[in-house]
Amino acid sequence: MNAATSSLTPSFSPLYQQIKSLLVQGLQGGEWLPGQAIPSETELAARFRVSQGTVRKAIDEMAADNLLVRRQGKGTFVATHAEQSTQYRFLRLVPDSGTQAPLQRRLLDCRRLRAPADVARALELRAGETAVQVRRLLLAPDESAAGGPAQPVVLDDLWLPGTPFKGLTLERMESWRGPLYRLFEAEFAVHMVRAEEKLRAVAAGADEAALLGTAPGTPLLSVERLSYTYGDKPVELRRGFYLTQAHHYRNTLM
Repeated sequence: MNAATSSLTPSFSPLYQQIKSLLVQGLQGGEWLPGQAIPSETELAARFRVSQGTVRKAIDEMAADNLLVRRQGKGTFVATHAEQSTQYRFLRLVPDSGTQAPLQRRLLDCRRLRAPADVARALELRAGETAVQVRRLLLAPDESAAGGPAQPVVLDDLWLPGTPFKGLTLERMESWRGPLYRLFEAEFAVHMVRAEEKLRAVAAGADEAALLGTAPGTPLLSVERLSYTYGDKPVELRRGFYLTQAHHYRNTLM
């Protein structure tokens, strides 16, 4: 068989992958919301007219992808950023002491504007579409001074598509007591399921240095993250500057 002939050969995905695609479509369409239980394997097998083992394999893969969460004796639930284990799974900054304390959030700005060209490309927006820009600081306890004020360790710029985040304001975020990703899924029906990151070493400019309370030229870790919702649709571009004098970026490679 030559290359021209082989390229025309149809490709069929395994049955469990087809069931997984149907379940993801259900999540996309809001049939099951974050935190809600999905039907049992027996019910789904009857619905899709496949074996229970096929459904189980699809659910196993979705659980590995952090789309679903199994709870022993209770069932299978749509993953949510309200879960303790997933609240901060995209934030990889760890103190050198090894003692992980929750970071405090200080919101600086939230505004709607025409998306810059590079942001529009990343978020797959049309030219002239509106985006929401959120600027914030993350602060960690000052371990060198017991009881001292928290110190800035991350400066974040978040870019969000304007249409799904209509109504997002600084006041709304300031009144929210939890991870922003939980706010996004609870009030805007946008659930972040995976992310891609680019890291590089940079020197702090005057603006970043002033906000992070450090000197211009201080080494920073630049982290650009593009987060996706169901169907691999990009819904957040995040550009962060990390101070790593007392912290490090930690990842687990499988």
